[in-house]
Amino acid sequence: MLRHALRRALTALILLLLLPLHVPAQERIIASYTGTGGFQGAIWAAQDLGYLEKHGFKAELVMIPGGSRSAQALLSGSTQFEQGGAPTISAILGGAELVMVAGAVNKFPFSIVTHKDIRKPSDLVGKKIGVVNFGGMNELAVILALKEWNIPRQAVTVMPAGPAAVRLVGLVNKAIDATMLAPPETIKAAEMGLNILADFSDMEAAYPVSVISVRRAFLKGNRETVKRFIRAYSEGIYELKTNREKGLRVYASRLRQQEPKIVQETYSFFAPKFSFPPRLDPEGLRNALRFIAERTPGAAAEGNVERIYDPSIVNELEKEGFFSKVARSSGR
Repeated sequence: MLRHALRRALTALILLLLLPLHVPAQERIIASYTGTGGFQGAIWAAQDLGYLEKHGFKAELVMIPGGSRSAQALLSGSTQFEQGGAPTISAILGGAELVMVAGAVNKFPFSIVTHKDIRKPSDLVGKKIGVVNFGGMNELAVILALKEWNIPRQAVTVMPAGPAAVRLVGLVNKAIDATMLAPPETIKAAEMGLNILADFSDMEAAYPVSVISVRRAFLKGNRETVKRFIRAYSEGIYELKTNREKGLRVYASRLRQQEPKIVQETYSFFAPKFSFPPRLDPEGLRNALRFIAERTPGAAAEGNVERIYDPSIVNELEKEGFFSKVARSSGR
């Protein structure tokens, strides 16, 4: 009996000696994202698949609807990281000391859906295209698509038509002839016999849709923290792109969607659109800058890419072989 007790005590002592002398506390951070669309998946995966925790963070994800409000929260210090988009560019051009450091989605995250009698881009001439509102990502997508198809902007009527569900109803009722939709609306559209004219992933048009931004002062004073965050973010992206089972789990949870078909098609639509490594497309940034300049008096259309985007963290990780290591270690 005494021998067994001594043995247990010795085993416990050995295990105690094997423990690290110092276990560092996890760093608390708050990161925001701007909505519930599938293109938000990168930051969801970083959190839900455990990569933020793996890289030393006790992270809280908060949804702040609207890019402008999200940028304001970042600027005030209420959040440390923001997954946003073009409104952050506008804030930077307006003098906000923010900077973009990585990007997960560089293509417009939707398809152009039309009536079934519109089978090719030239059939859009003389038609009404519904967008969420003027001045947003939908409108720019239409402008760039028309340019790519050599269709004059004046040859179509672009009109505000509200949120996706409202635009789908407008399409069915023929109040509009075409609009931009993504799952689950595209699934419903196909079931109704509407036509998916084009997926923007197959087009040249680029745009910074999901972008990680921080305060410039935070990047300067906490560079290693930002670097660890981008490591976690990148691993989340890679897993989302390559592990369907885990990706479906993330989407089912975050979209709160019980219909397996909708979850599967949403994942299949968005997963290929994520960028690994998470670099921003310079042409997409220039497209956003030109669009903002056309609608903002005094804003410069060119020469501001360096002002809004600092790729040095992603460059360092690539130089260190981090992205190659992630791909190798996954075995996929």
